[in-house]
Amino acid sequence: MHKKLFIKYARLNLHTDIDNLRSETEQLMQSGEWLPHLNEKHYTGEWQVLALRSPGGNLKHIVADQMNETTFIDTALMDQLPSVKKFIANLECPVMSVRLLNLKSGAIIKPHRDLDLCFEKGEARIHLPVFTNEGVEFMLDEERLLMKEGECWYINANLRHSVANHGGTDRIHLVIDCRVNEWLKNIFNEAEKVMIEEQVNVDEIQKVIRELRLQNTAMSNKLAEQLAEKIR
Repeated sequence: MHKKLFIKYARLNLHTDIDNLRSETEQLMQSGEWLPHLNEKHYTGEWQVLALRSPGGNLKHIVADQMNETTFIDTALMDQLPSVKKFIANLECPVMSVRLLNLKSGAIIKPHRDLDLCFEKGEARIHLPVFTNEGVEFMLDEERLLMKEGECWYINANLRHSVANHGGTDRIHLVIDCRVNEWLKNIFNEAEKVMIEEQVNVDEIQKVIRELRLQNTAMSNKLAEQLAEKIR
């Protein structure tokens, strides 16, 4: 068995003007651009998304795991959130999607994983709570995270996680997906973080890799490479 350390979560030393961000977000609450999250099997109640940066600047491109394109552009709504625009401009790493996610009162995001979406795989998902309440239960790998408004958190979305809004108000997070570079590595080095150890059965994985490569299809070769990266 091979053991590998991963960052479970981290509180990053990144800051924004939370008062202005809250005010700007409130002004967009009645915007007709909010769309229901597409992964309906993963949640109950109302979970809405507002795209601020997406492939081609498309306002309807709201689901991160469908964003395979490489050209990410601010949408027409970004100019209405100058505090977000300033925050993004100060990130010295490639920024992919930027979204506001609103989990309405009473809504629940069911336990799930966003495969390979973690710092060690080259992508980091950053959460910045804009509006939250004491009834929000964000569970990550069976641990409850208490993220306060204005704080900046990295969440290892490759781990099992869920969210329930038992409070009487909306929970709105600014969610940013970034590519990891040296600047971001330095930010993480300075962050308060919790690590998790994952045990990997190298022999079994190598056996699966060999079988996949014998199939020699585009999909099997891609899966083989992903598994190979896991044990490097």
